[in-house]
Amino acid sequence: MSAPVLPAGLHAFERGWLSANNILFTDGEETVLVDSGYCTHSVQTLALIESVLGSRPLDVLVNTHLHSDHCGGNAALQARYPDLQTLIPPGHAQQVAEWDPVALTYLPTGQLCPQFGFTQVIEPGHLIRFGSATWQAHAAPGHDPNSLIFFEPQDKLLISADALWENGFGVVFPELEGTDAFAEVAATLDLIEHLEPKTVIPGHGRVFAYTPDILVRARQRLESFASNPRRHARHAAKVLLKFKLLETQRQDFDEFAQWAISTPYFTQIKAKFFADCPVRAWIEELSAELITAGVAKRDGAYILNA
Repeated sequence: MSAPVLPAGLHAFERGWLSANNILFTDGEETVLVDSGYCTHSVQTLALIESVLGSRPLDVLVNTHLHSDHCGGNAALQARYPDLQTLIPPGHAQQVAEWDPVALTYLPTGQLCPQFGFTQVIEPGHLIRFGSATWQAHAAPGHDPNSLIFFEPQDKLLISADALWENGFGVVFPELEGTDAFAEVAATLDLIEHLEPKTVIPGHGRVFAYTPDILVRARQRLESFASNPRRHARHAAKVLLKFKLLETQRQDFDEFAQWAISTPYFTQIKAKFFADCPVRAWIEELSAELITAGVAKRDGAYILNA
């Protein structure tokens, strides 16, 4: 099935899984970019934007949430466009202002995110101009407690970030931190059902036409995690390992395992859900599952992204 046709002036760059997708609006008085990708892809992000804008500046940058794969390119964009306005959700504004990489989860997850600033916050319920259309900002907690999604009611377009993908949704990180959040994921899915979008631009994966079956699959996935939190925690740990492989592409396995063992998020997940398993054996087991799934491979002493 071919991807839906987007309105003129709306450019969606599908970036894979290390960098979140970027959405660029060029048909208004101000150019607007939603999400900036991961920092190691900043050169590519700038090239994609400049391939459309040419000599025109980027005026506004909006982050759906502040995970490193969605805002890691902020600093590079701010350096390239000195007058850039940067808008973020309100939940971590103080931590960004003070630059607390622990509270922002960059150090605990072992991920990179260069320091950036912001101009103002976007509150849920606000209307915001993206290009020539007015979009609604909606709170979408679950994957991240402060995440926003954006909906344009005329063409029924939804920028869903990691609240909804074509086949699921993002890891429910608050659950790993001891906060009940599966119900928030369910409420966000209910919100999306109420909005009845026609076209969804997700945080990862291709742009897709919305159908009720997509929500059915998402709710089934949610139920499988809510009924077995260890299954979700195991999935989350493998997602974090895969993210590291996407970043490094190839790494000595002992170094890779030591990185995981010394990364606080893994310590936290293991202590809460897998305390009975020796840590090195646990990392080896998770890595073996990635290899079996075909998303990683071994080459002698090295583990590689696949």
